[in-house]
Amino acid sequence: MIDPSLILSLLNKQQEHLLVLLSLLKSELTAISSRDVEKLDQGCLLKVQQLELIQQLDQQISELPQLAELKNQSWFSDAVSQLDQLLEQCKEQNEVNRQSVEQSQLVVERFKHEILQNRGKAGLTYTAKGKPAVDSIGKGIKA
Repeated sequence: MIDPSLILSLLNKQQEHLLVLLSLLKSELTAISSRDVEKLDQGCLLKVQQLELIQQLDQQISELPQLAELKNQSWFSDAVSQLDQLLEQCKEQNEVNRQSVEQSQLVVERFKHEILQNRGKAGLTYTAKGKPAVDSIGKGIKA
């Protein structure tokens, strides 16, 4: 028989790592909003580390010899359910972050387009991919 305290220890570690991941994702949103590239890079590395730790613990739990028996016990199901809820929160926060990045990119593209329009209204063209560009052909020649 497997010692329940060992299993609870693994599940508690998993919960700690998920809480850290959720905290990192919330910090990431702040970094996205403030366009802090250095903080984003650092947070990305920390997120990868947490994800690797979560994956390792998940692997350890999945290799438990009596996992099928544990799944029938209410305390185990309750603990796994709490972990699933935390994981769902992480996924939701990650989706919020993705949408924030997309919105930031759209704003940057819009400003870029406005700058290009103001810089050369007569020479504004579009690339083959539909991106705005300034046509500077002929501006350097004086007769």
